[in-house]
This record gives sequence, C-alpha cells and structure tokens, in this order.
Amino acid sequence: MARKFESFQAFYQFYLQEHQNKHCRRMHFAGSSLVIAILIAMLITQYWALLLALPICGYGFAWFGHFYYEHNKPATFQYPLYSFFADWVMFKDIITRKVTI
Repeated sequence: MARKFESFQAFYQFYLQEHQNKHCRRMHFAGSSLVIAILIAMLITQYWALLLALPICGYGFAWFGHFYYEHNKPATFQYPLYSFFADWVMFKDIITRKVTI
C-alpha cells in the first residue's frame, strides 16, 4: 500500500532518501537534461515525432539509475505525479548545488 504524504515537501524528503547514490542522481540529471535538449530540438525543427523520445530518455535513465546503482524501485511506480515534479525539483536543486552529484 502506498504511503500517504501530508505535502509535496514531505514527499520530496522521501524522494531524496530514495536517491542517495550519486550515480543514480547523475542518471536522473542526464535524463532530464536530454529531455530539455529534445524539447528544444523539437520546437526548433518542428519534428513532433521526437515526443516519443521524451519518456524513453526521462524515465529510461532514471530507472536504470535505480535498478543498477540505487537497487530500489523507482518512486514513480507508486507516486507518478509527485515523482515527476520531484525529479524537476531535484534537477533544479542539483543546478543550484543544494543536492550534489
């Protein structure tokens, strides 16, 4: 059964605990960076088929990081919306150096 969280902030603390391995965080960062690059390329070229690559890059890199480095199940399986937003908050926190990779 999925755990209930009082707020997104409470979930984000749980999310960070699920991402303790720096290589897993690096995989998340790489996947999110690729998503941004693909979105920019798609908007410039108007090649809309690139939309298909977004979940493959975004989730593929993250899930690989969880299964190979973190050895846990991605939070997105139980908390898809919170996890989606938490990944972008972690991306921002990595850029601003609140979270290290």
